[in-house]
Amino acid sequence: MKHIALVVNHEATDVLFAGYKTLLEVLREDLGLCGTKHGCELGECGACAVLLDGQPVLSCLVLGVECEGREVLTVEGLVTDGRLHPLQDAFADLGAAQCGYCTPGFLVTAKALLDETPDPTRDQIREALAGCLCRCTGYQQIFEAVEEAVIRSAKAVAPYDARAVAPQEDRRSAAAASERGATASAEREAR
Repeated sequence: MKHIALVVNHEATDVLFAGYKTLLEVLREDLGLCGTKHGCELGECGACAVLLDGQPVLSCLVLGVECEGREVLTVEGLVTDGRLHPLQDAFADLGAAQCGYCTPGFLVTAKALLDETPDPTRDQIREALAGCLCRCTGYQQIFEAVEEAVIRSAKAVAPYDARAVAPQEDRRSAAAASERGATASAEREAR
């Protein structure tokens, strides 16, 4: 058995576990944090993504013993003072979560992107989320939810200055509409 101290979801934590366990298994089985999902267990699907020292990692590929003294953030840690993170709100409001199995991985990976790049382009979002697989949504709603979270976060920072948010909102709305139009055109041509 191994004993380590680490910070999980902003709280100092001590955990005792079998030394062969992955971080995914430690989180789910030993700490009872089941938001992080077992997916492929080969590092190919992104369902097990968490933030380790602020960077997205696939917890099925990280040994628990490697996390001594480190900081882990899971989907459960996105809630602040009982309020959902803007990403969580946007995913729910825009239908970005269908069955929901992949959602925790998308959420924490998107959070890492927004922490590093607060106003990403659609291509940056697509690239950052490329390691997360979804079999339900077709990704469009997921990309739009990340963009919406950016807009909502900007409004939360400056709720009384509509001029500061409006240009960004207009640009994002135009980009989303353009992409929807291109998708519709491609679908018509395919018929």
